[in-house]
Amino acid sequence: MARTSISDRVGGAAFKSRHEKTPIEAALIDYTRRRVVPFDVPGHKQGRGTPGLAEFLGEKCVSVDVNSSKPLDNLSHPTSVIKEAEDLAADAFGCSGAFFLVGGTTASVQAMILSCCGEGDSIIMPRNVHKSAINAAILSGCVPIYVNPGIDTALGIPLGMKLEDIEKAIRENPGAKAVFVNNPTYYGVCSDLSGIIEAAHRAGMLVLCDEAHGTHFYFHDDLPAAAMHLGADMAAVSVHKTGGSLTQSSMLLYNGARLNADHLRVVINLTQTTSASYLLLSSLDIARKNLALNGEATFSKVLQIAEYARGEINAIGGYYAFSSEIAGHAAAADFDRTKLSVHTLGLGLAGFEVYDILRDEYGIQIEFGDVANFLAIISVGDSNLAIERLVAALAEIKRRKPGRRTDMFDHEYISPVVSITPKQAFFAKKKKAVLRESAGAVSGEFVMCYPPGIPVIAPGEVITQEIIDYILYAQKKGALLTGTEDMDLRYINILD
Repeated sequence: MARTSISDRVGGAAFKSRHEKTPIEAALIDYTRRRVVPFDVPGHKQGRGTPGLAEFLGEKCVSVDVNSSKPLDNLSHPTSVIKEAEDLAADAFGCSGAFFLVGGTTASVQAMILSCCGEGDSIIMPRNVHKSAINAAILSGCVPIYVNPGIDTALGIPLGMKLEDIEKAIRENPGAKAVFVNNPTYYGVCSDLSGIIEAAHRAGMLVLCDEAHGTHFYFHDDLPAAAMHLGADMAAVSVHKTGGSLTQSSMLLYNGARLNADHLRVVINLTQTTSASYLLLSSLDIARKNLALNGEATFSKVLQIAEYARGEINAIGGYYAFSSEIAGHAAAADFDRTKLSVHTLGLGLAGFEVYDILRDEYGIQIEFGDVANFLAIISVGDSNLAIERLVAALAEIKRRKPGRRTDMFDHEYISPVVSITPKQAFFAKKKKAVLRESAGAVSGEFVMCYPPGIPVIAPGEVITQEIIDYILYAQKKGALLTGTEDMDLRYINILD
C-alpha cells in the first residue's frame, strides 16, 4: 500500500474544523458547571474527602476525577462522548477506528495478540519485543515464532527484522495467525514495514504493530511511515510518549478489513479496568486535538532540535549520536530522526553509567541507558537551551570521567535458545538457583533492564553463560534489572 501525504490528509479546512472539538473535555466541563452532588465513587468526592489531593494536584484536577455516568459515557461500552472522541482519533490518525486505553500500551499490545491468537496458535515476532508481547503469549497460550533482528555490530544494538527472514518464517509457519512488528524499535530503527505487510497479507496473516514510540509518525511526512497508513491491521500507540497525553494513556488503532472490531472491543474489556480515569481519557482527547491541528509544526520543531543536538554531541568526540545513516541495512529500512540515540563506548563508559551520572550529578533525566548507548527523548516541550545543558553535561563527563575501554560488554542483543513456550515455562514447577551457577538451565521467569523492558531472557529460554555475563555486567554498571522474584537477582527460578 502506497504511503499517502499526511499534509494533504490533515490540511483541509473541514478536517481542522472537526478537530477543534474535544468531546470528553467538554462533557467534564459541563459536569463541573452543573455542580453535581456525587454519591458515587471515587470516595474522595472531588477532593473534599482527601484535602491533600486537592492541595497537591489542584482543585480543577480532582473535580474531574469522576466515575462513568450517562452524560460522561462508559469506556467499556462507549456510545456518546467517548465514542465521538475515539472516532475523531481514528480520523486524526487516518485509520478505520481507535480504542482509548488507560492501561498503557501494555494493554494495547496484549489486546492485539489476545484478539487473534489462542492456545497453541503461532505468532511471528522479533525477539527484541517489549515484555508485554511475551506476557500476552503467557496469557493466551500462543506460541511465539521468534525472528532474530539484524545487528549493528559497531553500535551493538538490535535493528529491525529483515524482510527475507519474515518471508522465511511465513513459509515455515503457514498456519501462523499474525506477524508482530516494532515500528520503530526503542532506538528508532524501522523494518521494511510495507514489505512485511504485503508478505503477511498474501499469506492470510494479520499484521500487528507496536508503535509505542511512533505516535508522531502519523503527523509528519519527513518521518517513517505509520503502520495504519501502510495497511497494517492493528497498531498500539503510546500517545503519552511522544503525543502529549498523560502517562498511562494509549490508543489501539485498527484497519477493519480483516478483523472484527466488536470482538476486539470485547477482548480489550477482558483486562481493561471498568473504572477508567477521566483524567487519562480527557488527556487523549486534548492530545488528539493538538496533534491534528499542530502535529506537523510540532514535529518539524522536534526534528530541528534533535538534529541540532546530534551535531553538538558528535562535535564533543567520544560519543556517537547516530541517525539515518544506519538505515539502508536489510534490517533497517528507515530511522526516526527525532530519537536522540547516543553510543558511549568510544568514551569508555557504558550507557548505564552515563544515564546515572547525568541524573545524579547534573539533574538531567534521560529515557534509558544500556550496555553501549543511551536514549534521550526529544519532544516539543524541549528547547535549544535544554539541549545546551545536556551537551555541556556530556562534554564535562568526557573531561571528568574518562572510562576504561577494556573489559566492556559491547552488544545489547543476545539470540535466545528457546526450549518451551512462555506459558509452559511460566506455569511449570520451578526451583531456585544461584544465578552465577545457572548456565544450561531453562529460565522460569524474566530478566530485563528497565527501561526499556525488553527481556534479556524470558520464561522457556535456556540460560547461557553469555546471558549470565550480561546480567552481572549490567548489575555492576548500575542498571535496574527487573522481572525476577528475587529483587536482588542473586537467584533465578529455573524449571525443575
